[in-house]
Amino acid sequence: MTSLTGAIPPSRAQSREWKAILVLILLIPVLWSPLILFRFVLYQPFNIPSGSMAPTLMVGDYVFAAKYAYGYGRYSIPFAPSWIAGRVLAADPEYGDIVVFRTAKDNSVDYVKRVVGLPGDRVQMRQGRLVLNDRPVTRVALHSEPAGSTCGADEDAKAKRWRETLPNGASYVTNDCVDDGYLDTTAVLTVPPGHFFVLGDNRDNSTDSRMSRFGFVPMDNLIGKVTRIFWSLDEDGEPRLERLGKVR
Repeated sequence: MTSLTGAIPPSRAQSREWKAILVLILLIPVLWSPLILFRFVLYQPFNIPSGSMAPTLMVGDYVFAAKYAYGYGRYSIPFAPSWIAGRVLAADPEYGDIVVFRTAKDNSVDYVKRVVGLPGDRVQMRQGRLVLNDRPVTRVALHSEPAGSTCGADEDAKAKRWRETLPNGASYVTNDCVDDGYLDTTAVLTVPPGHFFVLGDNRDNSTDSRMSRFGFVPMDNLIGKVTRIFWSLDEDGEPRLERLGKVR
C-alpha cells in the first residue's frame, strides 16, 4: 500500500470544506448586492480616452455599457478563466450599435466602436463612403464644424460631417477630417461567421476593422452595448452637462 506522507487527515479536510461552503454562503448577499449586481452583471462604466468615435463620443466622456445586451462570456464576466468559450443568453449586435469589445489579436485592451457589418456582409470604403453589400450607405452632408484635437495637431481645423444611415435605420454623425485619407478606400472585406465589422465615427482617426492588424471582431469578444453618457469633462476638467444622456 502506498502511503501519502503529506495527506491531510479526514477531519481537517472536512473542516476546510465546511469553511469554504460557509464563506460562499456569506458572500451570496455581497455578490448580489445592488452595487455589485449593477457593476458586474448589468452595466459597466468606461471612460473614453481617444477621439476615434468623435463626434458621438469625445475624450472625457464616461459611458455605461449594458453587459446583458449580448449575453455573458469570457470578457464580460469578471475574473473569468481563459478557457471559457461562447456566451450565455447570447444575442448578436445590430447595425449601428456602439459596442465595447476586445479584438482577436489583442485581448488585453477594451475598444469602443460602431458595428457596421454583420456575418456575411461585404464591407468596403470607397473614397470615404461606406459601401455595404455593394450599395453605398445613405449619407447627408452637414455643416462643417471645428474639429479641435479630434483631427490631429491643428486645433483650428474643421471637419466635414455626414449623417450616415444604415439599412436598419440607425443614424449617426461621422467626422471626415481629410479627403482621400489612408483608409478612405479599401478592398471588399467579407465578414466571416461569428464575427462583426466595426468602424470609428471619426473615420480618418480610428483604428478599426479596415486594418488587418485589427480585423473582424469575434462575437464572443463582446463586453457590452454603450447606452448612455453619464458624465463628461472637458480638457480643463469642467463638466459638459450638455453631453449627458443617450448615445446614437
